[in-house]
Formats: sequence, structure tokens, C-alpha cells
Amino acid sequence: MSDHLSFPRQHARTQRFTLGTPRSLTVAPDGGRVVFLRSASGTDRANRLWVLDVREGGGEGDGGAERLVADPGVLLAGAREELTAEERARRERSREGSAGIVAYAVDGAVRTAAFALSGRLFTADLTADAAGDASGEGAGVRSRVRELPVAAPVIDPRPSPDGRHVAYVSGGALRVVAADGSGDRVVAGPGDGEGHVTWGLAEFVAAEEMDRSRGYWWSPDGDRLLAARVDDSPVRRWWIADPANPRDAPAEVAYPAAGTPNAEVTLALCGLDGSRTEVTWDRERYPYLARAHWSAAGPPLLLVQSRDQRGQAYLTVDVTTGRTTVARTEQDPAWLELSTGVPAWAPDGRMVRIEDRDGARVLVVGDEAVTDARLHVRAVLDVAADGVLFTASAGRDAKDPGVGEVHVHHAGADGVTRLTSAVGTHTAVRGGPSTVVSGTALDRPGAEVRVLRGEALTEVARVASYAERPVLTARPVLTRAGERGIPAAVLLPSGYREGDGPLPVLMDPYGGPHGQRVVASHNAHLTSQWFAEQGFAVVVADGRGTPGTSPEWEKAIAGDFAGVTLDDQVHALRALAASHPLDLERVAIRGWSYGGYLAALAVLRRPDVFHAAVSGAPVTDWRLYDTHYTERYLGDPGSAPEVYAANSLTDPAGWARGGPVRPLMVVHGLADDNVVAAHTLRLSSALLAAGRPHQVLPLSGVTHMTPQEQVAENLLLLQVDFLKQALGATGTGAAR
Repeated sequence: MSDHLSFPRQHARTQRFTLGTPRSLTVAPDGGRVVFLRSASGTDRANRLWVLDVREGGGEGDGGAERLVADPGVLLAGAREELTAEERARRERSREGSAGIVAYAVDGAVRTAAFALSGRLFTADLTADAAGDASGEGAGVRSRVRELPVAAPVIDPRPSPDGRHVAYVSGGALRVVAADGSGDRVVAGPGDGEGHVTWGLAEFVAAEEMDRSRGYWWSPDGDRLLAARVDDSPVRRWWIADPANPRDAPAEVAYPAAGTPNAEVTLALCGLDGSRTEVTWDRERYPYLARAHWSAAGPPLLLVQSRDQRGQAYLTVDVTTGRTTVARTEQDPAWLELSTGVPAWAPDGRMVRIEDRDGARVLVVGDEAVTDARLHVRAVLDVAADGVLFTASAGRDAKDPGVGEVHVHHAGADGVTRLTSAVGTHTAVRGGPSTVVSGTALDRPGAEVRVLRGEALTEVARVASYAERPVLTARPVLTRAGERGIPAAVLLPSGYREGDGPLPVLMDPYGGPHGQRVVASHNAHLTSQWFAEQGFAVVVADGRGTPGTSPEWEKAIAGDFAGVTLDDQVHALRALAASHPLDLERVAIRGWSYGGYLAALAVLRRPDVFHAAVSGAPVTDWRLYDTHYTERYLGDPGSAPEVYAANSLTDPAGWARGGPVRPLMVVHGLADDNVVAAHTLRLSSALLAAGRPHQVLPLSGVTHMTPQEQVAENLLLLQVDFLKQALGATGTGAAR
């Protein structure tokens, strides 16, 4: 990477420095193989499939050898990758911007992997010897990978636990093929006149909001599948046009906006012998299928939720009759949060879950809470005979509550032990005696992936990262602001010295649910640091509603996005001004998605505090956002219209009266099917009707993500120019 390359260009070209980083790691049950995806360089978008063979008795640095298993360039013979509309939609839901092999699934022994590439189905032998062929060229790689002749295009292929079959979705049908490529057939598919029905895929709100991207699950014996049938015919249709290409027909989108019908989701047990058994539960009371789990430790386990998400039930499924039994129910006056990795069965048959109990988010095994208020549990990573591997932040009763840190813990017979010690954010996967820990830190870019072995967790190998090193260094100061203790990061220009005087301020939040920005991770603060290098004091504040602090902190926004989240940005700003060089007469704010909503909200409701804003892809009218997200926080718009009005940006009644009109730039991708462009257009119409000047920057062909290199680069440059002009700020521009 040449020194003269600008940060915006490098940031865009490397997809925020994610390219070349090991991802999607899996460890074999015997601990002998670590499977992962990684592209060939920090600017290569095409992921390859790799295996690290972990050697017994290896010491640090010599305990493993990497080998390339599947290279998309070789498998496609240099042809361009082709994606169907369904696959593009799946990647949009998961915010997947890379190419090549973006996902894979393995059998129970982690001997076989299955993946889709350009709509075709491939399987890979993960145990084959690859001596001397790590380049991806020649017969070595091809001999370990085979294409199965199946119905295309292929979506979400997954081997059975015994490795004898591969299931996949094509044309809305769930299909199965033998591992040798024979016997391809439909297991469950839409019937005549069921054009809006799919089997084996997650519906929109599950993939977008529930973090459930799957629509089918193999039985432990590999003889049947638990499959979701999705009928989206009740969902209202929206049309997303491309104004830059008026000859193209608008795209039809089934979008379940708040207060409108959802897709109907049911389940069936589908045998490979052609049998089918409907799974029944009280769908009127619990219409949302939030989670499904099936392992050898117990029967299929479901987590279903009420539409208002204040009630949920854990159900076990009788695989003979399809009838369900309620194992446990939960209620919450605000909402019940969904967590990663749960519910699940422990090998001894106890249920593992994460629960909000006595003001803390705790790990529960059976009926016993194995953590307390000293930890805020984030996700379950693995459940094994010796205990549960999970991540957690410091809880409200922690003695040393590090700001923005996430650590890996183990809960076993001897209690809870923290496995990571370095300041940073960490996660892990494990198999047998091998635990693979991925960690980031504040004082170095990128992530380190270490393979640890045995009870002593001795490092025996590392998975190499090809990610590029940023041309600038982030220098965030992590702190807690004011009496509320709001987690915050402050970033100043690298050349700033005491005595230089106060700087114009740029608030740079996300500020809403599921979006923690203040983390102990270097790369997470790079864009904020770049803005700081332009002459700003940048403040990132995670106010109430953001994750990682406590259930009470998250749920303080129930029924009130606008008041709580904006008030905490103001509180953090004023509190930090007492100890940092912040010029409160020149304060701007920028953000994307919820952060875009918060930025526009700031200049419309608090022009006494905020003097300019850049609002990217904002939700301006919550009646236009989806059911599962919006109703969780604001309720049903039919029964609480006043709540939606109070949180809307398009209602002038909520704007400040008599105050100054502040500069506002609104940016929106016209192809966005998550926060549709109608949000920005309605806000612009309301502002125009009120005679309020503003700027709108429409992005043709851009979705909620901005993966296009030139678009992503120029967006940063346009924002800083707009903000400098709006605030009358000057900067060196050296970091461009």
C-alpha cells in the first residue's frame, strides 16, 4: 500500500479493512482442523475456503499449517460470478459485501463443506492432503472440490450431520441430493398456485431483524429436516424503481411495514423418505419463529414470540406427531431481547438460554443462573460436556468495567472463568481440545486469530490475516460521560496540542438498538479519526438504547426513540466539554441508518445545540419501517399513533419552533429495500413545505450498504466538505 493513498480510497477499497481477514471459523470436533474463509489480499473481494491443520504437540508458531481448499477463480475458470435476485437479497440482509465463497456449512465431523458459488453447488473434502499446492492453481485444489449436478440456482447448501446428503434451496423448494451427486429431489416445495410460498428460507424480518438467516435444520441422524414454510402473500407489496434507468421495471418487494401483515411462517418435519409432519403451536399467540435448535442432546427446540415481543415460549417438538410442548414461557413489560446461540441443549439435556433477570442479562443453564450482575452476557458460542463458552461485557456490578470491552468466558463445574485478558473485543469457536480466539485491540489494527490448545489454552498457531494496514492510526480515548456514565470515545487530530484551543465538534453516533460504536477496537474508530484529522474533535457516544451496558439501559427507549437517544447525545456532549477541547458553538452530527435518523433529529429538534448535520439513509417515518423492529420499540401504530407521531421526523409539530434553521444534508440510496428512499423524500417534502432549506444527495443503484468503491470514498469527502462549510471550520486536509 503506497503512502500517498488517501484514507477514504483505502477504506473503500478494502471494504473497511475487512478484506483479507479470516472469518467464518469452524473447528473440527477433534480439534485437528480449523476451517475458515479469507480472500487473497486486503483488496481482493473473493473469499477462498481454507483449512489450518493443527498439529499435536506444536509450540507457538509451529502448531499448524494452512492449505487452500477452494478458490472461486479456479472453480469458475475465471468467469464472472453471477448472483440471482434472491442471493443478492440474502447478502443485503446480512450486510455481505464481499464475493466468492461468502458462506459454507459442514457436516458433524467437519470433514465435508458445502457452498454455493455463482448459483452452483460445490462440496469440498476438508481432510484431503494438499501437499505442495497452497496457491490454488492446478489439480490439487480441483481434486478436493466437486460440483454436484443439481437444480440451479442454489441457495444455502448444508450437509447432513453424517455427511451423506446435502440439502439446499432452489426455486423456492427445499431439495436434497446425495453426497455423490445422485438422487437430487424436492423434499418440500410450493404447490400449484403458491407463487408466494418458499420452503427452507428465512422471511424478511427474520433475516433483517431476528438474526435468523436459516430456514431449515437437519436432524442429528440426518434422516429428516425441520423446514420453514413461508407464505408472504399477506405482505403488502412495495415497488422500488431505479429513476436513473426509466426503461427498467420497478422491483417488487414484499415489505411488512409496522402495523401491516407479516408473512405466515409454519414448520414441518420432512423425511428423506418423502414423509411430512406438520409442527403445530399456538401461532395466533406466538406468530414469530425466532430460533430453532436441533441436536443429539434433545428434541427440536423452538423459541417463538408474540407479535409485541413481550411474551415468548420455548417449545419442544415431538418428532413423531409434530405436536409441541411448552417448556418455558417468559414475559417482559418492554420486550424480550433475542440473543445469539440460544436456546440450545446441553449434552446432559438441560436448556441453555440468556435471560434478563433482576436487572442483569445472565446465562442460565437449566433453571440456574450461572452468571450474575458482574457480567452482561452477549452471546453463547459453544455448548459442550465441560460447560458453556460465551461472550460478555462488564455488568453493572463489575469491579473493573472496561469501556467497550467484550471477553470470552467459560462456565463449567468450577464456575465462570474469563479466558481472554487483553483489553479489546474477543470472540471464539472451539472443537475438542482446540479453541480459536479472534481478538481486536485499541493499540493495533485488525484482528488476531490464535489457536489455543488444551486446558492451559496454550497458543500453538495463528491464522494469518492479509488485511491491509490503515494509512492512519486511530487514537480514541474511551471514557464515560456525565452522571449517566454514557460510554464515549473522543478523537482529536494527531497534531493537536494542549493550548491549541477548542475545536469544532463532530458527533458521530449510531445511537440506537443493536449498534454499539464505542468498542475497544482500533479499526472501529478509523473513520472517526479521519474526520478528526480534518480539524474536528469527534465524539462517539453510546447513549441509552445501545447494547452492551444493561437491560435497563437498552429498554429505556421503549416508546421514545426521539427523546431518550437525542437527550443522551446532548448530555454526553456537554459533559465531555468540561475535560476536552470542544467548541460548543460549532457542533455538527453525522450518522447512517438509525444514526441518520438521530442526526436529522438533532438539527430539527435541538438547533440550539447542533449547528449542522449529515443524515444518511434515515428512518424519518417509523410507519414505513418493518414490523419486528419498529413494533418492538414503539408498539402498534394502530393503537399508539401518538407514539409514532412523536418519533417522526416528517411531522413539523416535532421540530423546534422559533430557532435557527441549521444546514442539513440527507443522503439516500435509491435501491435501498430496508430503509426505502421514501423516508428521505417525505422528509424533504415536509422541509420544503415549511420553507426550510436542505440538501438531498440521491445515490442511484445504491442499497442500504454502500459497497461501491467510488461511492463510499466520495461520500466521506462530500461530507467533510459540507460540514466544514456549514461550521466555518478549517482543517489541514492532510489525511485525505
